[in-house]
Amino acid sequence: MSTLIVGLIVLVIVFFAARSVVRRSKSGGCSGCSGCSGGCASCHQEPSPHDKV
Repeated sequence: MSTLIVGLIVLVIVFFAARSVVRRSKSGGCSGCSGCSGGCASCHQEPSPHDKV
């Protein structure tokens, strides 16, 4: 019985994580660098003007 309860808890956690990823991608947000192939501003840093020569 305890295995069933733990399995259900894990299933609920996975469900809410997947729902969060879907909602972010629909709203145009980034859901991690692997999800946007590095195209998000938060996934890579632009060089600062001081770094440019």
